[in-house]
Order: sequence, then C-alpha cells, then structure tokens
Amino acid sequence: MHIILNNSSMVPIYEQLSDQVRDEILNGGLSANEALPSVRALSGELRISALTVKKAYDRLEEQGFVVTVHGKGTFVAAADRQLAMEARRKAVEDDFAAAVHKARAVGFKREEILEIVEIILEDY
Repeated sequence: MHIILNNSSMVPIYEQLSDQVRDEILNGGLSANEALPSVRALSGELRISALTVKKAYDRLEEQGFVVTVHGKGTFVAAADRQLAMEARRKAVEDDFAAAVHKARAVGFKREEILEIVEIILEDY
C-alpha cells in the first residue's frame, strides 16, 4: 500500500489517508479480508499520530470498507461490486457538490456552472 500525504493540503490528514485506502480497495489494490497495517505500524511508517490513523480507520469502517476485529486488526470488508460502484458514485457526487458549492459561493449562476462542466467534458 502506497500512501502519499500532503501536509500543506486543506484536506485533513485522516481524510487523505482514508480516501487513499478506500481508493486502493475500490481499485483492487487491497483484496477482501486482507489485513491493513496496524495503527501503530502505519503511524510509524507515515510519521503521523496513531490517533490520526485510528480516525482514518474508523471512518473507513463507518463507510463499510473495513472491519476491525478487537485484538486481531483491521481487515478489508468483503464487498460486492454493487457496493463498490455505489461508493465510487458517492465520491463523485461529493466532489461535484463541493465544486457547485464553491461556484455558488463566488456568484456563479446555474448556466455558468453547466457551461464549465460542458467545457471540461469536451476534454474527456
């Protein structure tokens, strides 16, 4: 598992960590029932607080991506394809919602936002 954290990002470290682990799970980099590094091991490897890793793991567990077994560790939850697709969709919707919120905050109208989306889609 390759994690890259950006200390100067506005996104909290625990969110960066949980998002990257979630992406690894969704992209098949981590398999169902595979053990994640222990909180202590990962915090030492990344040189961050164990509480930050714990918070990231708790977030992943709330989202249904991992299961923690007391005394044994944290494991990738067995998930079906439908759940994985729904998680991807939710992540994209969240990104769009944040972008629309930002655009509205600076005064963009609906038509302007849709125009930006159309321009971006032309590149893909």
